[in-house]
Amino acid sequence: MKVKITRGKFEGMNACSDKHGVIAALAIDHRGNLLQEIAMSRGANGTASAADMLVFKTAVTKTLTPYASAILLDPEYGLEAISSRSPATGVMLAYEKSGYDFSTKGRLPDLLPEWSVRRLIGIGAQAIKILLYYNPLDEEQINMVKHVYIERIGAECTALDVPFFLEPLVYDDALGDEKGLAFARRKPEYVARTMQEFSKPQYGVDVLKVEVPVNPAFMAGSRAFSGEGVAYSRQEASEHFRTIASTTTMPFIFLSAGVSNEVFCEMLELAAEAGVKFSGVLCGRATWQGGISVYANEGSPALDRWLAQQGVQNIQTINTVLVHCALPWWDVYEGKDNIEVIEQGNVSQ
Repeated sequence: MKVKITRGKFEGMNACSDKHGVIAALAIDHRGNLLQEIAMSRGANGTASAADMLVFKTAVTKTLTPYASAILLDPEYGLEAISSRSPATGVMLAYEKSGYDFSTKGRLPDLLPEWSVRRLIGIGAQAIKILLYYNPLDEEQINMVKHVYIERIGAECTALDVPFFLEPLVYDDALGDEKGLAFARRKPEYVARTMQEFSKPQYGVDVLKVEVPVNPAFMAGSRAFSGEGVAYSRQEASEHFRTIASTTTMPFIFLSAGVSNEVFCEMLELAAEAGVKFSGVLCGRATWQGGISVYANEGSPALDRWLAQQGVQNIQTINTVLVHCALPWWDVYEGKDNIEVIEQGNVSQ
């Protein structure tokens, strides 16, 4: 039996992929954290503005999208940057508010109140992205709120026939810092359970944008190994990659989660060695992180130069790894020829 995919979702997926069906996407939808990093790079009393955000996002978009299959932007600071992208590069737009309310338990999500999926499509979105903080072992009431939230967004994307990319970020407040050893030991289970949950059809997710299941700082022998404790050997890490892959039958891609370009590439190579069939990346800071301080202290022309040299080198390094390690998104459906593209009104047929 062929897999049926509606035309809008099929075309949106292809718009965000390269000609081989690999998602080699660039993320620059960062908001509060990017604003803060620009300000901090300017010293103790440094500041940053919306104008700084637009300049930075536009420079990244203009210089790096010739090497990306898609660009992920946000409608708060990045709308004007869309027109700076390479014409062949797809457009993803973030729909969630950045961050969460620290005074409320559970890192509850919220949407940008001025936007809807319809309005995002109207300004050029070919795919919708949602970030969700998620602990699969959290209180039932907290997770029910999050499940319903994703169901609503999935239904909205289905109704408007646009791909839905979900980015769940796992956490556990009881274990403390997500960058610490205690959480590193539990992270593989949390990523696997989370992927399994949101692969259920009721959520309407088309692509899972996920973290690698291990923290490389606690993986013995990795380039990022901190020496502060071992959570897993290389062999155990490989098994964790295989485990998360077994939890889903939909395309999934990896996010860089702020690690260096070198470390991210090592994790992608490890996934491939483990036989994991991932469909690409949606990578942000591993590509352009080093440009923040350059822009903050030396201005826009210096950022342009840095991006043209180091930024391009970073994204090309990741793309080279993808050529050898990633598989087309349609491979999870047994190939492009096994997909039947249908009109939205024929979904039930």
